[in-house]
Amino acid sequence: MAFPHRLDAPELPDFSMLKRLARDQLIYLLEQLPGKKDLFIEADLMSPLDRIANVSILKQHEVDKLYKVENKPALSANEHFMHVRWCLRKRESMEVRGTEYVSCDEWAFSLLPLDVDLLSMELPEFFRDYFLEGDQRWINTVAQALHLLSTLYGPFPNCYGIGRCAKMSYDLWRKLEEEEDSETKGRKPEIGHIFLLDRDVDFVTALCSQVVYEGLVDDTFRIKCGSVDFGPEVTSSDKSLKVLLNAEDKVFSEIRNEHFSNVFGFLSQKARNLQAQYDRRRGMDIKQMKNFVSQELKGLKQEHRLLSLHIGACESIMKKKTKQDFQELIKTEHALLEGFNIRESTSYIEEHIDRQVSPIESLRLMCLLSITENGLIPKDYRSLKTQYLQSYGPEHLLTFSNLRRAGLLTEQAPGDTLTAVESKVSKLVTDKAAGKITDAFSSLAKRSNFRAISKKLNLIPRVDGEYDLKVPRDMAYVFSGAYVPLSCRIIEQVLDRRSWQGLDEVVRLLNCSEFAFTDTAKEDKASSESLRLILVVFLGGCTFSEISALRFLGREKGYRFIFLTTAVTNSARLMEAMSEVKS
Repeated sequence: MAFPHRLDAPELPDFSMLKRLARDQLIYLLEQLPGKKDLFIEADLMSPLDRIANVSILKQHEVDKLYKVENKPALSANEHFMHVRWCLRKRESMEVRGTEYVSCDEWAFSLLPLDVDLLSMELPEFFRDYFLEGDQRWINTVAQALHLLSTLYGPFPNCYGIGRCAKMSYDLWRKLEEEEDSETKGRKPEIGHIFLLDRDVDFVTALCSQVVYEGLVDDTFRIKCGSVDFGPEVTSSDKSLKVLLNAEDKVFSEIRNEHFSNVFGFLSQKARNLQAQYDRRRGMDIKQMKNFVSQELKGLKQEHRLLSLHIGACESIMKKKTKQDFQELIKTEHALLEGFNIRESTSYIEEHIDRQVSPIESLRLMCLLSITENGLIPKDYRSLKTQYLQSYGPEHLLTFSNLRRAGLLTEQAPGDTLTAVESKVSKLVTDKAAGKITDAFSSLAKRSNFRAISKKLNLIPRVDGEYDLKVPRDMAYVFSGAYVPLSCRIIEQVLDRRSWQGLDEVVRLLNCSEFAFTDTAKEDKASSESLRLILVVFLGGCTFSEISALRFLGREKGYRFIFLTTAVTNSARLMEAMSEVKS
């Protein structure tokens, strides 16, 4: 059954309950220690704490001082002190002097609502831990988070997934559900579909420069835990400002998913409308003026403030991108995605390395070249690696080893042309008699087969004339009409079919034949409203471009996506996670 087309979007569940649960749990922990206490919090819990319990809540529960945990001895004057760390975080040794009583507790909240449709586990380390180190410790955390969601919002009638991590998380979650079967039995589902996807199923999308507004803000200023620090160059003052970016910001919510080329026009129109509303004051009598001041002025001032900020952010982005020659960069990325002018693109990357533009950016481009070309030919691999190490320093040597292990930057084996690799993979995967995956296959398992997948799923749209970014025709608008995100296309195709049927070849090329699954229950309990709600779980991070693309798909097809991610990511975060050189 296909999805209904262009119906009104279904209502989203209320995720504020998750915030309340996390807050209540923290308050419970604080109340276990009567009297004044100091709170020592791990550095990467500071931002989530800020979103869940502000300073006044902590003060109400007699928190005297807040300390960020570092590796140095901590001094506390209070006899009570609590060290709060994330569930399952690596333990650091910490010396505490001058205290009679120390309590070390686990604040085990696993889901933070960053927006009405976005939940984050705030685990940026998940990507490196799992996809590089093969550390499976977070799989239990994912399963627990899914179990919590099904407990609060009812069972998910339709489950789909792709990737080894997705399969393990799903299996463990199902086990938890069976152990506590009574909790969701008889509950009506609020969310009709859940889709789990591993980040390594689609590295290409995460490696591309973002051009939707929210993605560009993240690439330029770094959005952290749903908020961003805008510096003096944006605020037009000598101060920086922390701004929460979500659906409550009425200006932001209208431009967040827009291609950047449309944003300036929209903001200037908005500024003109605002001015017109201010100008209405001129002909008002005293009573009308009184009404205007009490009912409208506050809202207009708030809108004016937000408008100024986003105009400032746009100007700052434009300045930075002009300096970087962003157009040339995007042109190279598009050529790589389409498989044209590979020699020219390679020369562009060499020049990028030679000019020492940025170690992270140069790595990203090399990875994009490698994945789209199914690995670099040995001559190019050696040449680019040598130039990189000469330009940025030999300390980056281990990073290359990491990238190779993760399948991000690989070297083609001699004689491995694209088609040779693909036929070899096909033969190995279909050869059921082999019983277990052979060594030969595991050495190929990290091959991307991007060109063949791109052709099969029509990821590069064929456009007659100019692609109209003002009126997007498909999800490719998030990359200027050049490329439909692979992750989003997979989700679209599976949801249309309600299974992986007919996608066997794609699954095989993704090296996921053993890790693509569907589990559908009877839908008699699910309302037609809930069947138009889809929870997409990104394991290893998702980008704002993917979020924008799926929001677009939802509007087109009359359903609504909810996103759960281990953390929001982008190309720079991906490269930094793999790097052995800390910037």
